[in-house]
Amino acid sequence: MSEPAFDDPVWHNGKALRKGYTTGSCATAAAKVAALMVLRQHIIHQVSIVTPSGVTLRLNVESPHIEGQQAMAAIRKDGGDDVDATHGMLIFARVTVNDSGNITLRGGEGVGRVTRKGIGLAVGEAAINRTPRQTIEAAVREVIGPTRGAEVEIFAPEGEARAKKTYNGRLGILGGISIIGTTGIVTPMSEESWKRSLSLELEQKRAGGMERVILVPGNHGERFVREQLGVSGEHVVTMSNFVGYMIEEAVRMGYRQIVLVGHPGKLVKIAAGIFHTHSHIADARMETLVAHLALLGAPHALLLAVSDCDTTEAAMEHIDAAGFNHLYDHLARRICQRIEQMLRFTQTPPQCDAILFSFENKILGANRSPEAIARELQC
Repeated sequence: MSEPAFDDPVWHNGKALRKGYTTGSCATAAAKVAALMVLRQHIIHQVSIVTPSGVTLRLNVESPHIEGQQAMAAIRKDGGDDVDATHGMLIFARVTVNDSGNITLRGGEGVGRVTRKGIGLAVGEAAINRTPRQTIEAAVREVIGPTRGAEVEIFAPEGEARAKKTYNGRLGILGGISIIGTTGIVTPMSEESWKRSLSLELEQKRAGGMERVILVPGNHGERFVREQLGVSGEHVVTMSNFVGYMIEEAVRMGYRQIVLVGHPGKLVKIAAGIFHTHSHIADARMETLVAHLALLGAPHALLLAVSDCDTTEAAMEHIDAAGFNHLYDHLARRICQRIEQMLRFTQTPPQCDAILFSFENKILGANRSPEAIARELQC
């Protein structure tokens, strides 16, 4: 199988849309080329990286500079035809090679700092998400070898100003942008063409004889399914925010079992009857958590604490501290009830299940035994 091609356009309504690449890819490429320049002691004007999705990027290097065992380089962010607040800005890396054997990573000017819990990074850390952290370290390690060490600083001089156009402030990320990206590639798609592409994967699997499918919001779900449920990723299809659409498509195609697997931050909305989970469409996460905690007899203080949270992760800390973790089994059952209600006019509705997991890949709750669900999927 040939590797995915970055230059292949995405087509929508007869128009070719150009792909882009994430701030995480920019930071990874900048760090790699800076490390290369230290070792080779000459300026490099182009660098290649392989993104987490398997796409190879060949990127132009800007502002290269070498000074002894330290080098600096920048990559210009390109969102393709999916322009966002970071499009066109320079993402820099400064790499200092040493003999420590360890690679340390920090965020400098224009990279935001985490000031509140709830986004999977510790308070005080630079807002460099897990996948970019891994790709940056792996790229530098590939260059410097197993015995050398390096200090890596990612910075973005325009970051603080650009961040004012993002949701970072609402998430407690202050002072700059986030270095993000789970695939490394920005794929511009209209909602309709995106939905059709997701449905196509359902069709392909059904045509191959699959009768049981796992729908996940994104990449974290597939990893959880493999690592914690012991189920092949072949059963997994991404539904993104299009929960209702993908369920209806799976029903239309004759799937016998549909399992929704995801973090409560997405799936809790389904318990409120929200089947398009993008925050621009509807966001009743805290209200839903509060309502169901109240149904379970939670104290007023816990309801107030959860109501004041900005993220589901932050709310989950309060829920855990108050000993109300049985909420997640309750929510999973309610999610299934909502789906069954949506499919009430279906002649042969599929078995519907739901499993909620944490950012640490731990099972939080399910409508019934996760082990039983996993066994059925493996049949």
